[in-house]
Amino acid sequence: MSDIPLRSFRLNKANNNGYTRINNDEHLSLNSPSSNADTSRVKGRKKTMPNAVSTAAIAAGVSRGRFRVGGAGAERYTDDPEEEATLLGGDAPHPTERGGKDKDKSRTIPFNPSPKLQSKYPPNIVRNQKYNAFTFLPIVFYEQFKFFFNLYFLLVALSQFVPALKIGFIVTYVAPLAFVLCVTMGKEAYDDYKRYLRDKEANSQKYLVLDYEASSSPPPSPRRPIHPHSHHRSSSYSPEDEESLLNTEENPYLSSKLPLTRTLPSSSILIGHLVVLHQNQRVPADCVLLRTSDSSGTCFIRTDQLDGETDWKLRVAVQATQGMSDEELARLGLGFEQGRGAEVYAEEPKKDIHNFVGTFTLNCPPSQQSRPHELHHTSSTTNFNSPSSDVPLQRLPSQEEQAADSNAASPSTGGRQIITPLSAENILWSNTVLAAGSAVCFVIYTGEETRAVMNTSHPETKVGRLDLEINNLAKILCAVTFALSLVLVALNGFRGLWYIYVFRFLILFSSIIPISLRVNLDMGKTVYAHQIMNDPEIPGTIVRTSTLPEELGRMQYLLSDKTGTLTRNEMEMRKLHMGTMSYGADSMDEVAHQLSVAFGAGEQSHARNHSLTGAQLATMGMRGRRDMSSRVRDVVLSLALCHNVTPVTNDDGSITYQASSPDEVAIVTWTQSIGLTLVFRDRTRISLRTPQGTEVSYEILEIFPFTSESKRMGIVVRDITEGGNGEIMFLQKGADVVMAKIVQRNDWLEEETANMAREGLRTLVVGRKRLSPSTYSSFKSAYHAASITVTDDRNESMQRVVSEYLEKELELLGLTGVEDKLQDEVRPTLELLRNAGIKIWMLTGDKVETARCIAISTKLVARGQYIHEMSKLKTAEQIRDQLDFLQNKLDCCLVIDGESLQLCLTLFKNEFIEIATKLSAVVACRCSPTQKADVARLIRSHTKKRVCCIGDGGNDVSMIQAADVGVGIVGKEGKQASLAADFSVNQFSHLTKLLLWHGRNSYRRSAKLAQFVIHRGLIISIMQAVFSAIFYFAPIALYQGWLMVGYATVYTMAPVFSLVLDRDVSEDLALLYPELYKELTKGRALSYKTFFQWLMISVYQGAAIMIMSLVLFENEFLHIVSISFTALILNELIMVALEITTWHVYMIVAELVTLFFYVISIAFLPEYFDLSFVVTIGFAWKVALIVAVSALPLWIIKLIHSRVAPAASSKLI
Repeated sequence: MSDIPLRSFRLNKANNNGYTRINNDEHLSLNSPSSNADTSRVKGRKKTMPNAVSTAAIAAGVSRGRFRVGGAGAERYTDDPEEEATLLGGDAPHPTERGGKDKDKSRTIPFNPSPKLQSKYPPNIVRNQKYNAFTFLPIVFYEQFKFFFNLYFLLVALSQFVPALKIGFIVTYVAPLAFVLCVTMGKEAYDDYKRYLRDKEANSQKYLVLDYEASSSPPPSPRRPIHPHSHHRSSSYSPEDEESLLNTEENPYLSSKLPLTRTLPSSSILIGHLVVLHQNQRVPADCVLLRTSDSSGTCFIRTDQLDGETDWKLRVAVQATQGMSDEELARLGLGFEQGRGAEVYAEEPKKDIHNFVGTFTLNCPPSQQSRPHELHHTSSTTNFNSPSSDVPLQRLPSQEEQAADSNAASPSTGGRQIITPLSAENILWSNTVLAAGSAVCFVIYTGEETRAVMNTSHPETKVGRLDLEINNLAKILCAVTFALSLVLVALNGFRGLWYIYVFRFLILFSSIIPISLRVNLDMGKTVYAHQIMNDPEIPGTIVRTSTLPEELGRMQYLLSDKTGTLTRNEMEMRKLHMGTMSYGADSMDEVAHQLSVAFGAGEQSHARNHSLTGAQLATMGMRGRRDMSSRVRDVVLSLALCHNVTPVTNDDGSITYQASSPDEVAIVTWTQSIGLTLVFRDRTRISLRTPQGTEVSYEILEIFPFTSESKRMGIVVRDITEGGNGEIMFLQKGADVVMAKIVQRNDWLEEETANMAREGLRTLVVGRKRLSPSTYSSFKSAYHAASITVTDDRNESMQRVVSEYLEKELELLGLTGVEDKLQDEVRPTLELLRNAGIKIWMLTGDKVETARCIAISTKLVARGQYIHEMSKLKTAEQIRDQLDFLQNKLDCCLVIDGESLQLCLTLFKNEFIEIATKLSAVVACRCSPTQKADVARLIRSHTKKRVCCIGDGGNDVSMIQAADVGVGIVGKEGKQASLAADFSVNQFSHLTKLLLWHGRNSYRRSAKLAQFVIHRGLIISIMQAVFSAIFYFAPIALYQGWLMVGYATVYTMAPVFSLVLDRDVSEDLALLYPELYKELTKGRALSYKTFFQWLMISVYQGAAIMIMSLVLFENEFLHIVSISFTALILNELIMVALEITTWHVYMIVAELVTLFFYVISIAFLPEYFDLSFVVTIGFAWKVALIVAVSALPLWIIKLIHSRVAPAASSKLI
């Protein structure tokens, strides 16, 4: 870029010390020893914009032409008054001050920051505890009493402290509630204690930190450094400049000795600390990578605890600091305020772990009077030893150059800066692990501002429909309790203090709402989770949400991802198409032969063609008319170079390819199999071994990584092979939908892409563009100008430069087809699930043709079934016509692309979902993660039916969390989906047993358990009502003290709870007849019908037992209690036995032990039982008669029903 004259800044010469505004405003000096800006810089860092920001602002402003010339009065120098003040050396607010603490949390952190600055940012403390000593009880009580059950019993217990409402012993009502609360508090306290131990372990991990403090003060600078906002002449940066910055003779600030390290716990690490990391050590905070033990400045990190992905990620150290020693890094904190040292600008904390905007500024004093003074910018991928790294940027006049200018002031001293743009590849996020080697990094975010903490979301707690249904039943029971109390008072004529009697009856009938119901259900869920996780046929299955096992038995929709879920995500290169020639899996030997010819016998031809310019190649008719070996070489070489794969040498000498995408590993493995092997790669160079064993090397000039938004990746390389011609090439590969607009016009790409997709192959289009040195130099300048901006749209600006200079008229080299094999037993699994009444939708980001092919191969679409495709729809009329057609074709399978789906959801949401949910199968292609989640929510809200979502990648997380039940598969893409899901499985086929066996059993068992616990409370309340009605409607308790407590615990709990082990059919039958699952999805196991059936049973049995006891009692009231309570216990044990379909040894033990314990306890409860009466024959036959009257009729009815209208499951036994 050309020089920027001083007049373009609207400056006039004022005196020898600086410049003033034309409009005679207040004095603002530049580059003066007494400048206001410099003084404010020394007094407080908040007075000036950081160097990185100011320089980037200048660069961005000049490039956009925002500086205006001419004008008078109030004309602005730039569109931004703060930028204007910065350019003129005024007091521009610091970024954090400019936007306010809450509005803008970006920060500029100098090396060796002051304690005051460090204290402004949160401490680096890991805290996952839910409670502390003060909040434990309030929070636990709130969480428990927000449930209707517990709140009701709290009120009942508190009422016993009111003398007028007191009935019997207080312990009768307080003990059950206290038991439930103690169990809950104990569980919460234990879980929180484990969280405390984990937090303590993380916070106490020791780290080595480089100490900034010098043992002696550094010597003074020979010359005063340049002010950060001064103007310099730009020049290219040379290796000699870098050496001089680190030369202790020329730079005395590198000569004093420093203590090397000190050890700090993770919780004591602060912003600005230099942390030394070693292999397999956790990164304690978000840091800028300054140096690695690898000479190339790279390292690998494991991010599985951050994003769930298992592939190693490559990180690159800041170029300017990679060559520094520990002492040199520590001395960078010895005075940025005086124009020395370094600082880092970091954007405000965000959740995005894939992007980062920041700069690293290295500011060093001049070494020699004759050395030019420049302001130079480098990128993190620049090779300082390469001529190509010398990229000229805007030239800003130094003081020496101003002296020669007609408007210059007196000469002053100058300095040098290196400003490096920082991106995500330069950052080590907290909670990642250094995979190999060692590293030194600079802390920029701590504690709650780290990406790891910000991405630690607590999704909405999922509540199962069974719990909601039981909660509704509890409200009905509450109404029954109130009605029963009011009826008894009314029958007594509302005499006396009738309102007090109403409350006393409410307390007497409180057992209608069983407090133990939630405890029993929660314990049952724990049993179900244990059974699932310990099933040997589905190893590795994890229950992450223990409140939802019953929901697995009621799924009616299954939304599935494709890649890695229905397929293995194990890629294999199967096809290569180059326009006029196509190679399949059985003809790859021919590709290897052609490649060998190109790199061997055709070496001279290769060199000749390789050196031709684009115009010459066009003249020769390169497209389609070059010899086949040359074309094969070009496409294979491009595939071997355009990727992010890194070869890692194992201890045994073997090489493992590391990459974030299995597609790329498959392609690089394929190039190796045909003779072109990737042997070395770092951030600056790639080396390949040819079929002849020779090595070719390419310098990496730029890399443009793949993103889900761009759907492509690119690389700029230069041939540096010995004897090569240094040709620069831009190589790119990506999805056909984006590459078709970038490559040259052709007549075969669209057709062949569709053909491969119909074969179920994943396609990538490969293109190339040769770049002249001048073209690349222009691109480099523009690209780096965009890269040093620190605005939120930096990535967009960089992409615009790439599109303008590179992504135009690429030569189409070829089309690859990669096969993703189906997972084991996918077809029978889908068939079983369909037969179970579950409608299956496949939501994928893949192409329409590929998804359609997979749907057919997996038997998602039945043989001969019509497939209706909705794709590339643009208007509302087209959507309406398609929906009208589908209305009359509900037996078809719908295949719809993402664009058409979005149009449907926007314009005809209700109509579309109404029709789509009636179809047998739906395949949605080119779906974004947001669309997947929207579809799941829409089905739930529209149909009110249960939706299960299953996926394996990070793009499936939102869908999984939006479902009633989310299932994650641990796959090639990592554990992110698995960690976010309610259930985690190892493969798709495990879903069959999870739903059809464990889900079905869990729902049946919990439904039966809940209704029996309700029955247990109802029957004793009915007995109380009959007793009160006979004894003049007096609110007197029939059973008190231990009898009430023991009834709901030791006398009935074990047998009733044993119902969680019951099963109506064997596992083999459940999987053989999936139609049994369909029966339960209707919710008939627990409904208002079944509830009222149990209500009637309770009324009959309670009344029968109480009336028979009153009829048969002898002289004392104590005999009524003995006979009725004994009959009640025996009746409940018999009822449990009648409900059991398949006996388990625990059930038998529970029944016998409970009966034994009850008989023994009679001897220790003389206040309730007359032992002399209990041991008589009269007592025995009376109890037997009462039990027979209460239980025998029900057994007869049950037997008749099983013969007349047997359950579907009973027909199979």
